[in-house]
Amino acid sequence: MNPAALITLLPDMAVFVRVVDAGSFSGAATQLGVTPSSVSRSITRLEKALATRLLERSTRKLRISESGQEVYQRCREMTLAAGSAVAAAGRFVEAPHGLVRISAPTEFAKTVIHPLIPDFLRRYPAVQVQLLLTDRPVDPLEQAVDLVICITDDPPKGLAARRLTAVRQILCASRVYLEARGYPDHPRDLAGHDCIYLGETTEDNRWRFKRSGETATVTVSGRYLANHTGARLEAAQQDLGVASVPDFTLREQNRGPELIQVLPEWEFAAPAYYGNAWLLYPPNRFLPPKARVLIDHLAQQLETQAMI
Repeated sequence: MNPAALITLLPDMAVFVRVVDAGSFSGAATQLGVTPSSVSRSITRLEKALATRLLERSTRKLRISESGQEVYQRCREMTLAAGSAVAAAGRFVEAPHGLVRISAPTEFAKTVIHPLIPDFLRRYPAVQVQLLLTDRPVDPLEQAVDLVICITDDPPKGLAARRLTAVRQILCASRVYLEARGYPDHPRDLAGHDCIYLGETTEDNRWRFKRSGETATVTVSGRYLANHTGARLEAAQQDLGVASVPDFTLREQNRGPELIQVLPEWEFAAPAYYGNAWLLYPPNRFLPPKARVLIDHLAQQLETQAMI
């Protein structure tokens, strides 16, 4: 296909991406501000030019063909590249403005990210932020989210990633509990304690530790399990046992009895909320100014906190 003919197909390729994302001609037409018949003509032109059937149509359902799936991926890359080109120009002429959607694990979002947002909004009055608190995996390439924070030692491939801060799990208990049941000297001592843990998988009570080349694994048990950090923290304050909580939660503790860290000389390799907090976003070379300034704000604030 000669370059001139290819250029004329670019708008139809963009329409095709919108149809697949919307799931219907009418949905794409509404988003584009055109008629469904206009969208249909664009798809027909593209199919004729490419000599392949991109979509299987019926009165009730729209299904993408095998060849259409391959074409969709390439056309989507094209639209992302176009967005990057616009964003690149915007970096020089645009002040940050518009809505930024960012998702983060529930407790991390509430305890770490939320306190940083008010100052950001004061600095950038034309930017709005939607903070989504969820512990489910979020893919910024597939969902309507600009930025995703995840806690892991292995950030997913295919996304740009910026490290924000380290996250560790701390074992803690109340003084009343420890004086009644004893202070553990070694991870194996935890087998004789009431431990408060996540309880979502069979591995959650297999606690692993390391210290100066030494490792230890102990299977713990307890009378109370809770898949919420705040609940485990409060249970420890109520003398119910040794709880695993993220270090940022313990740092922010400002109510109830003081908790004592258990086995502080050991690193607790927890099955969840352990590793590094990464900020993920689509691997475009240029980000919209609204997203870039939020990324920089969060990274700078968390770096400053880590130095204190």
